[in-house]
Amino acid sequence: MLVGVEFGKPLWSTSDSLDELEQLAATAGVEVVGRVTQKLSDPNPATLVGKGKLEEIKAARDEQQADLLLFDEELTPGQQRNLEDAFGTKVLDRTGIILDIFARHAQTREGRLQVELAQLEYRLPRLTRMWTHLSRQAVGGVGLRGPGETQLEVDRRRAQERITKLKNELVEVHEHRERYRQKRRREGVPIVALVGYTNAGKSTLLNALSDADVLVQNVLFATLDPTTRLIGLPDGQHALLTDTVGFIQRLPTQLVAAFRATLEEIREADVLVHVLDLTHPNAEEQSKTVDQVLNDLGAGEKPRVVALNKIDRLFPQLAGGNGASEASPDGISAVDGDNISEQIRADMGLTSDFVPISAQLGWGMDELLKTVQERLKAEYKHVHVLIPYEDSELVSLLHERGVIEREEHVEAGTLISGRIPGRFSHLFDRYKA
Repeated sequence: MLVGVEFGKPLWSTSDSLDELEQLAATAGVEVVGRVTQKLSDPNPATLVGKGKLEEIKAARDEQQADLLLFDEELTPGQQRNLEDAFGTKVLDRTGIILDIFARHAQTREGRLQVELAQLEYRLPRLTRMWTHLSRQAVGGVGLRGPGETQLEVDRRRAQERITKLKNELVEVHEHRERYRQKRRREGVPIVALVGYTNAGKSTLLNALSDADVLVQNVLFATLDPTTRLIGLPDGQHALLTDTVGFIQRLPTQLVAAFRATLEEIREADVLVHVLDLTHPNAEEQSKTVDQVLNDLGAGEKPRVVALNKIDRLFPQLAGGNGASEASPDGISAVDGDNISEQIRADMGLTSDFVPISAQLGWGMDELLKTVQERLKAEYKHVHVLIPYEDSELVSLLHERGVIEREEHVEAGTLISGRIPGRFSHLFDRYKA
């Protein structure tokens, strides 16, 4: 049974938020049999909800024979313990169910380490409610005075030891990833990161642009581990395209911290492609949630292109009927799909930073790549430099990654005017002419 509590003026309505929680429950294999809601000016510090609502939840729970109560808020350890005592039923919150889903979907060693760390840090303060035997005293060994540690203390110590071990292992993983990033920086290939709400279509778009063959599922958080592929841009240059973990409202703080390595891909990117499911009933709320998370990550000011995805569902007669994202029997060319994208852009009065696409059918891909290329070039810095002949690798860098406007060989070296991606401009500061 779902329990939703509304405080103040939230971005999401309680009903819409519970709809999403029901999706999370389904992804975790939980069947929802009912829901209870309450509006409060302030949360009850002991039980979140008021006493009268506790009785109402009990009655609804008994009527529906629910064996799990799932709260749409992150509960404090004390609240969770008090609620389980009051109901005599297992109680879980939004964070707990998301952690469960992440544990199911993590594939790489790094992903599994990150999930286990997040779970342990979430569960450690909740150990007191998890076992009935924790008050037992462990038997002291020979030469030890006193009753020894309680089982609770042993469990806590072991959990803390495991947390320390996981953090040390993740430091090694982060160091390896940082060496990989440094290599990428030296090679100078621009980085484009796909960001967006969970299940918006990021993995489908990665497949469409790069033939990456990434698993695509119609469930929340199908992608946890980042996938990076090399793609070609219209001007012949290349870029690295990275798929990242999807965002969600009230993303648990444990996950933001634990998935530091994954989220660093966003901070490293030159341009973000925000994939937005245009047909979702909460598209506006999802877009604002993505903005909030990006701001929290310190990436809110990064250059951004918004890919308005799933536009084929606006044309079910062309996409196979019933709004399904599959090719129609008569077929529709990519050119026609691109024309539809352009028509939607015109009808909605969109600026150039918004590109209507169908990642499933490949509509609007050329326009999206063209827009990404323009945003990358807009980040270029103008340089006018005299580079000594012994530093010819910088001349090569300008030719490979920049745009040469004028080049002249003089006695002291190569005199060049041109533009270079902003992340390289500092390399030329000492050579300004």
